[in-house]
Amino acid sequence: MRRRTSVESKGPDMGRWLLTYSDMITLLMIFFITMYVISNVNMEKFRALAENLSITLRGTPSGLLPDGAAILPGEGGEAAQMAQVEAELKEYLEKQNLRHQVTVRQEERGLVISFQETILFAKGSATLTPEARRVISRVGNILKEVPNYIRVEGHTCDLPIHTPQFPSNWELSSARATNVVRELITASGIPPERLSATGYGEYRPRYPNDTEEHRQLNRRIDILILRTEYRQVEPE
Repeated sequence: MRRRTSVESKGPDMGRWLLTYSDMITLLMIFFITMYVISNVNMEKFRALAENLSITLRGTPSGLLPDGAAILPGEGGEAAQMAQVEAELKEYLEKQNLRHQVTVRQEERGLVISFQETILFAKGSATLTPEARRVISRVGNILKEVPNYIRVEGHTCDLPIHTPQFPSNWELSSARATNVVRELITASGIPPERLSATGYGEYRPRYPNDTEEHRQLNRRIDILILRTEYRQVEPE
């Protein structure tokens, strides 16, 4: 009688050990499933959502940026600041009826403001028009609040040029970019150490140079606000 009681008393102990082991296996399975799910989260979308929420809390209606502007991930509040600058630029261009001559877009490397040749220069010239000086001054006043490096890029179409002042499109595109940089310094007060000028000639076209319309679109000045992650490509 006592022996049966002793055997029966061991049964529940073995059952509790099995339950503990089963619980441990279940917890391990849940842990690995959770880790797998976390590893597949699109962090770029998560950061974009966080930046979008930041913009919403600062007062942008409905949490959406004007004209469907994309918010790209950045360090700290950089993406939000880029988005704010983009919104201000688009608002200014809309009021001035310049949306067809000046475009603003987000790229991986930063925010790009692209000016068609017709609003800045006469054909084959690197001298800024009075209208160009006014527009660049206003754009520069918006950009000077951003601490990032700013690169001005000159582009031409593939039509050759050969004058005493501009032996090739290299010289023309570089002179145009340099003159825009000078205007950003003198008219808007942007520190020179934050600026650089680059001439690409006809070698970075956005469209094939197969029609005059496409050539006009390729003749442009791009002002690029570099993201912080690309700072290392700029010499100190």
